[in-house]
Amino acid sequence: MSHNKRLKTYPLAKAKHVKVHGRTTPILTPLTLFWTGSGIELNMKGSELWIEIEADYQIYESWISIVVNGVPMSRLMVTAGRHWICLLRGLNSDTVKNVRIVKDVQPMSSDSRCLLQIHALKVDGELLPVPDKPLKIEFIGDSITSGEGTIGAKEETDWVPMLFTALRNYTAITAEALNADYRVFSQSGWGVLTSWDNNPHGNIPAYYEQICGVLTGERNEALGAFADHDFTSWQPDVVVVNLATNDGGAFYSPAWTDPVSGKVYKQRLNEDGTFNEEDLQAFENATEHFLVKLRSCNPTAHIVWAYGMLGTPMMPAVYRAVDAYKKRTKDRKVSVFQLPNTTEETIGSRSHPGLSAHTKAAEELAGYLQEILKN
Repeated sequence: MSHNKRLKTYPLAKAKHVKVHGRTTPILTPLTLFWTGSGIELNMKGSELWIEIEADYQIYESWISIVVNGVPMSRLMVTAGRHWICLLRGLNSDTVKNVRIVKDVQPMSSDSRCLLQIHALKVDGELLPVPDKPLKIEFIGDSITSGEGTIGAKEETDWVPMLFTALRNYTAITAEALNADYRVFSQSGWGVLTSWDNNPHGNIPAYYEQICGVLTGERNEALGAFADHDFTSWQPDVVVVNLATNDGGAFYSPAWTDPVSGKVYKQRLNEDGTFNEEDLQAFENATEHFLVKLRSCNPTAHIVWAYGMLGTPMMPAVYRAVDAYKKRTKDRKVSVFQLPNTTEETIGSRSHPGLSAHTKAAEELAGYLQEILKN
């Protein structure tokens, strides 16, 4: 431990001016971090900072990034158990440092022991208020939005938390460009109607109204993960939906058989390789229904369906669904935006978009959002 006699310990609930990021419960004893990009932010006038963190997992560990004055400083695997981690020390105690602790990994729905919590802080100075940014953005998506493949060498192919990051990600880069607070709601492999492997349970809309319903296990239930989210507590100015990539993939993946009911699910291709119209219609209906749900939860937000970083086979269907929704509801604050495709040069690890692909997507998306926010 530290030799610094001025360090004081504060349970998170007693620490003043700690700003919480990400969809979670109101409980701070301890604070549970569920989603990618969630975490805490503080303005600290002091020289040294520790956090008491607790983690658990069976298969997929959590990672966190430490950002100081807007610049990523360190990134670490959080091993199982409850322990103190020193984030910074030896700094000039007269200056104010903005520090963010960011969860880098999505909620792992297949690991019922998945857990990341912050219990307490140790600081040798004072904490000052963290103002809200002028804008709030919510990002909804799949592995692209979870930042899978944005770190690590191109030859990395393992599906491991190490290759996920919240910061080298179009969500964080877009939010920074627009000076926005943001939240992420994403699951690798999931879609609007079905996951990449035709599993209908891997659909984001079914879980959108819960705090973190994609998780499993009794402990996550006890922590309030499956409770209804209070949408009045944080209303976004913009909701960006980056979904359809896995729905498109399902047409090219083998059928999925439900182990409980024995029912077989498959998005079918016609003999000439085009998408089966009935199955395409099912996707369009799901997209339309999701827009209805998004609007009821976020009454004033601009909703932007942004898609295209790994090809655009579903784009005509996305346009049809959004148009159908707009005609039916007269909702003018909904639009479609095509994200730039990833190339050989901009690919990252796990055959996913790399940092340069995310940076380009963020630049174009931020420019587009700036325009619509003027209106």
